[in-house]
Amino acid sequence: MDSSNLDFIYNPIREKMKENITYIMFSTYIDKLKPVEIDGRYIVLETVSENFAELITNTLADKMRDAIIKADVGVSDFRLVVKGSKEYFSAPQEEMPYSPPNNLNKRFTFDTFVAGNNQFVVEAAKDVANDPAGAYNPLFIYGGTGLGKTHLIQAIANKIIADKPNLKVIYATCEQFVNEIIDTMFTAKGPNARERGNKLRQYYRSADVLIIDDIQFIANKKAVQEEFFHTFNELISRGKQIVITSDQPPKELTALEERLRTRFSGGLVFDILPPNYETKIAILKQKAFEKRSIVPDEVLAFLAQDSGDDVRTLEGRLTKVIFAARLHETPITVALAKSALNEAVPESGGGEITASNIITAVTGFYGVTREELVGKCKKKDLVVPRQVCCYLMCELLSLPLMSIGKELGNRNHTTILYSRNKVEEMMTVSDKMAKEIDDIKNIILKK
Repeated sequence: MDSSNLDFIYNPIREKMKENITYIMFSTYIDKLKPVEIDGRYIVLETVSENFAELITNTLADKMRDAIIKADVGVSDFRLVVKGSKEYFSAPQEEMPYSPPNNLNKRFTFDTFVAGNNQFVVEAAKDVANDPAGAYNPLFIYGGTGLGKTHLIQAIANKIIADKPNLKVIYATCEQFVNEIIDTMFTAKGPNARERGNKLRQYYRSADVLIIDDIQFIANKKAVQEEFFHTFNELISRGKQIVITSDQPPKELTALEERLRTRFSGGLVFDILPPNYETKIAILKQKAFEKRSIVPDEVLAFLAQDSGDDVRTLEGRLTKVIFAARLHETPITVALAKSALNEAVPESGGGEITASNIITAVTGFYGVTREELVGKCKKKDLVVPRQVCCYLMCELLSLPLMSIGKELGNRNHTTILYSRNKVEEMMTVSDKMAKEIDDIKNIILKK
C-alpha cells in the first residue's frame, strides 16, 4: 500500500489518538510513529526503538486501540515494528485477547418481541436463555427475511448477559464470522499470522453461548464450513449452547456439507411464521408505543391490510405515517395514512418517495456520487452516507431489507440491518447526526 493510502487511513486514527492521549505523551511517542503497512485488521506502525515500543505497548496500547476503533477506517488494532526490523515487536502485554466489538442491539428483548402466532418458538428461545445448554442444543430458528429472527436471538443473548454475567456470550452475524475467518486465518500475512489465527479460533471456542445469525452465508465456502464444523463440535462436546438462524430449514441448505446439516438438525428446529392479522395489529401497537405515538385502531387496521409478511415492511409503513403526522403537525387518521403511503409530499405533489429520491438526497447532502455510494469502497467519507441511506430507506420506504440491499449495490439484508441500527445508535449520542438526518428528510420531502 502506497504512503498516500496509508496516510488516508492513519490520519483519522492519529487525530483520535490526539483526543485521548495527553499532549506530552502524544508529542513524545505517538508523533514519532509512522504507518508502514496494513495487515488484515491491523495497522502496522514503525517506532524508533525497542524502548519506545515497550513503553507504548505497556502504557498507551488500550487508548490507541480505542482511537483506532473510533476512527472507523477499516482496521481495529495495531502492531509495532522497530525501525530496521522486519519482525513485529513482541512484549508480554503486547496483544490483548481477540475480542470483536459487541454488536448487540439492547432494544431487542423478549419484552419488545410480539410473539403472536409464534408463541412456541418464543418459549423455546426463553428456555434457552433461562437454561443455556439445557434441553435445546443447538437451537435452530429459520424463516423468511424480516420476520424477527435477529430480534429473537439477540433477546436470548441480552437476557443471558443480564441474568448470567459469568457466562461468555458471543453473537456474530455469519457475514462477520466469514470475514474474520478469511481475513485472519487464510489471507493474513506476517510472522504472527498463525498465532492470530489460533487466537481467533480460541475466541469462538471459548464461548459458553455462541449465536450465529444467517448461517446460510457460509454456503460454498468449504474452508469456513470446515472451521465452523470443528468449532461446533468442540462447543457441543463441552456442553456449551449454540443458537443458529437461517432463511431455510437445515435439510434445504444443500450448499452446506451434509455433516453440518445433520448436526443442525440434531437439536430443536423451529420456524418463525409470518404474522397473522391479529399479530400484525399487536406489532403495530408495540411499535407505536416505542415511538411514543397514539395511533387509532382504524389506522392500525388499515396499515395491517395488504402489508405482506415482512414485519419490517409493516413497521416501515407505521413509521412513514407517524413521520408525516409530525412533519405536518396533524392528527393521525386513515386519510393521512393513505396520503403518506401513496405520496412523498402530501401538500405539494412532489411525487412518490423512491429509493432513487433518497440516494439523490443523500449523495447531494454529503457531496459523493451515486456510484461511490453503491460501490464497495469502505472509506469513512463513504461509509457514513451509505449507512444513512440504509437508515432512511428503512424508515421511509415500505420495502423488505433485501430489496433495499439491491438498491445499494446488492448488499445483503444483514448489512442493511446493521447500518440501520448503527445510525439509530449514532443519533442517540450525536446531535450532529440527528440534525443531518432531519435535514436530509426535509430535502426528500421538499419541505
